[in-house]
Amino acid sequence: MPPTAIPWRLLIKHATTTLGITADQLDLAMIDTELVTSFLTDLTAARANSIATRNARLTALRAVLAYALPDYPEQSETITRVLAIRPRRRPAAQVEFLTDDEANALIAAPDISTWTGRRDQALLVMAVQTGLRISELAALTTADVHTATGAHVACTGKGRRRRATPLTAATLTVLVPYLIERATRAGTALFPGPRGGHLSRDALEHRLAKHLDNAAKVCASLGNKHVTMHTLRHTAAMQLLHAGVDISVIALWLGHQTTTSTDVYLHADMMIKQAAIDRTRPLQTTPGTYKPKPDILAWLDTL
Repeated sequence: MPPTAIPWRLLIKHATTTLGITADQLDLAMIDTELVTSFLTDLTAARANSIATRNARLTALRAVLAYALPDYPEQSETITRVLAIRPRRRPAAQVEFLTDDEANALIAAPDISTWTGRRDQALLVMAVQTGLRISELAALTTADVHTATGAHVACTGKGRRRRATPLTAATLTVLVPYLIERATRAGTALFPGPRGGHLSRDALEHRLAKHLDNAAKVCASLGNKHVTMHTLRHTAAMQLLHAGVDISVIALWLGHQTTTSTDVYLHADMMIKQAAIDRTRPLQTTPGTYKPKPDILAWLDTL
């Protein structure tokens, strides 16, 4: 069944129920803004479709109506009004990132007495410090890591753009011994599977989920977060932001073409917002979140 057929099938069912007619009695003139709007409302209210699904259904309806418009000029006004229905905007997703304690607990979770554990710890350290995308991590080879002066990891990101990301001393402390051990094994993948080939994206997420379970036993706040490999990318960006790195530099670090995609971290950083509030306080006011005095309730009782 073509992708556009499903929304029309649903619309026809909705129309027959709403208008009290059979499918063969449905006419193009009946598909007006009122009917389509009620159909879209039904998708989200009764069928519990997401905003993205609702917008996709609307796009499919509009595609067919736009195609039919030249052949039905007598219905042009009705069709044009339906085509003018705007897609609904989705609320901006909240950026999820790990605190320093949570990141440290996650990095310490793998069992480093095993080869797999040492590999996973090196992977997590690399992900949290560099902020590489999961596809970039999965594609890394041992030749992409340079540990001499100016240590960095080179990767190919979106648009086949090549970039180099610096490696810190803390990362090298874990990565250098790992690379020495990695050289004794088959394949060139930096983080290999059992046969030396590259781990898949699903495999990386699976390894992360396993270590999250162990880390949550030490750091309880991890149990309340939905953490994926992309969360580690957000964590790297927030660490840079908290260190006072300019947003344009963070954009280059993450491989963004502009700062538009990186501005989301400014909105998610409550520390920056709190600092801005503190700068606007009267000089005689102590910076920080307001805390009432212990006897405030007794004072209120006297009023």
